[in-house]
Amino acid sequence: MSFRAFLLTGCVAAAALAFGGAGLTQSASAQNLAFGSQAEWVQNYESVSRTRVARSATPILSPETLAATESMVDRYRNIVARGGWGRIANERLRMGSTGESVVRLRQRLIISGDLDHSAGGSQTFDSFVEAAVRSFQTRHGLTPTGALNGSTVAALNVPADVRLQQLELNVTRLRSYSGNLGDRYVITNIPSASVESVAQGEVVGRHAAGVGMIDRQSPIFNSRIVEINFNPYWTVPVSIIRKDLIPKMREDPTYLTDHKIRVFTYQGEELDPSNIDWNTDEGTRYMFRQDPGGDINSMGFVRINIPNPHGVYMHDTPSRGLFGEDFRFVSSGCVRVQSVRDFVTFLLAETDGWDRGAIDDAFRSGERLDARLSRPVNVYWTYITAWATPDGTVNFRDDIYERDDIQGVPVASAPGEAMPVH
Repeated sequence: MSFRAFLLTGCVAAAALAFGGAGLTQSASAQNLAFGSQAEWVQNYESVSRTRVARSATPILSPETLAATESMVDRYRNIVARGGWGRIANERLRMGSTGESVVRLRQRLIISGDLDHSAGGSQTFDSFVEAAVRSFQTRHGLTPTGALNGSTVAALNVPADVRLQQLELNVTRLRSYSGNLGDRYVITNIPSASVESVAQGEVVGRHAAGVGMIDRQSPIFNSRIVEINFNPYWTVPVSIIRKDLIPKMREDPTYLTDHKIRVFTYQGEELDPSNIDWNTDEGTRYMFRQDPGGDINSMGFVRINIPNPHGVYMHDTPSRGLFGEDFRFVSSGCVRVQSVRDFVTFLLAETDGWDRGAIDDAFRSGERLDARLSRPVNVYWTYITAWATPDGTVNFRDDIYERDDIQGVPVASAPGEAMPVH
């Protein structure tokens, strides 16, 4: 990713309000994988999910999700005891494809519960198989195209015993959130690059998110959302100045001016960028501040303040096309939120004077405005790579930060990069 894309869309790992105001091509490597004989395909295994994957109103952190995931562990133990599932070949199958590979795909999807067991014999990739592939892709955080691609094949070829280990590990993680999380709270799940707004035990808002890169990870922590900054400034942290901004200025001396980034001394004196020696680390001695403006400011129209020791926060972004991608591990630790106006409306629902009309006015005004929540909203940044919902749907995500420490779990990678399995 170029620094231009990063600077314009990325939130930084160190929050900076001082001075002047304040989710995937997910996969393992696409190899030519031969179909194995591990499973007895003629057996009808217990279905572990439904063909159609409906959005659940059950929060990922909830007693219901914990109970469903515990139940799914038992179902996957049964699958593993019966031989699991074999590998399928790395073929680009889609609607209209025919052959034995389609039969093997059908049997694989039957075992995971994405396809009804009565649909297992045909050699034709028909609408039933397409719907089942979409189901599988949705459950694994992949764009539901209904056709096989490298990332889908890689997910299909993760062995059942590996998926079982993921479920067992994440049961432990979910249990750690078994207490009272609050009547209104927010969940950021990093592996799924998603945000949930929860009220009275139900998800009332679900948002795609952009989270930390592999080498600039979003942290795991619990806190409270206390304040909304409309049309914020962005003060560039020293780490970004050193790693990204100085090299960019060596290439393009007009970069700061073009992107409305001003340079100041810590005494408040504005400097001319042309007077700074960009061939040295002189730039790290100054403060760099980007002017407000949702179309160019790296935080977009709004920043959401969360007191925490990591200096991270949640925010808007001017590059909203990010949210249509499978791979959304692109920030420097902060979390970018899709449909941020809806999210802010949820956060300010109990704060007088901040209905949706007032929020829209604040966006349009372009003025620096702050809204302090009358009652802070609990927020949980989590790392859940496997979970189930009460309707029997099981979800898996790649282990983006390699925290599962399970051999064979895919590690997400950016499009065009190698897709390792550790």
